Amino acid sequence: MTENQSTRINKYLSEVGYCSRRKADKLIDENRVTINGLVPQLGTKITQGDEVRVDGKLIATPAESPIYLAFNKPIGIVCTTDTAVEKNNIIDYIKHPKRIFPIGRLDKASEGLILLTSDGDIVNKILRAKNNHQKEYIVTVNKTVSPVFIDEMSQGVPILDTITNPCVVVQLSRNSFRIILTQGLNRQIRRMCDYLGYKVIKLKRIRIMNIHLDMAVGKWRNLTDDELLEVNALIAGSSKTAESNV
Repeated sequence: MTENQSTRINKYLSEVGYCSRRKADKLIDENRVTINGLVPQLGTKITQGDEVRVDGKLIATPAESPIYLAFNKPIGIVCTTDTAVEKNNIIDYIKHPKRIFPIGRLDKASEGLILLTSDGDIVNKILRAKNNHQKEYIVTVNKTVSPVFIDEMSQGVPILDTITNPCVVVQLSRNSFRIILTQGLNRQIRRMCDYLGYKVIKLKRIRIMNIHLDMAVGKWRNLTDDELLEVNALIAGSSKTAESNV
């Protein structure tokens, strides 16, 4: 937001990742939101430098630039922002000074690349399966990978009352393969392998779109300007409506 721009308070709370617009409207209606110490009405707009609080807690000011991080998630860390419920959560692990949240998920037993941001607008554009944004994984299973297994994984597997989309699957060694998905069904790779009689021993995500895993386990970095430019180009025509998480 530049000095002369303004945005509705519900849109702003959504864009900084605090809550959905609908939830923001509810908070405003309940007089839990203040702008510069005053309770706003629905539709009130804010400009750069305004102080926004929810339940008295200061929300990031509009002048701040959005945060975009790449993180190499260790096994055992949970991709949730609910720090009160889950001990080994990703937010407490990273300890970033600003409010951020993960884009999608990696289950607790999986490791590798996950993106985090303070930009609520970008999340569903990346996650929505119909936008066909690639996610690449290296998977180790409990027995020899056969040509039939590779073929069936590639063509689609019936899980969760649907058939998974065709995808790229390449054998890497006797017990491992690389897979590129454009979907994000719940525990998709594990469920696909289970259906075909295989058990996942290790699952690591190594790429999301143009962002590659290039940091040590447990480390994070800011996305580069070039990475952000390419991400924005890739999602330029994407829908914002959420469909599923990884």
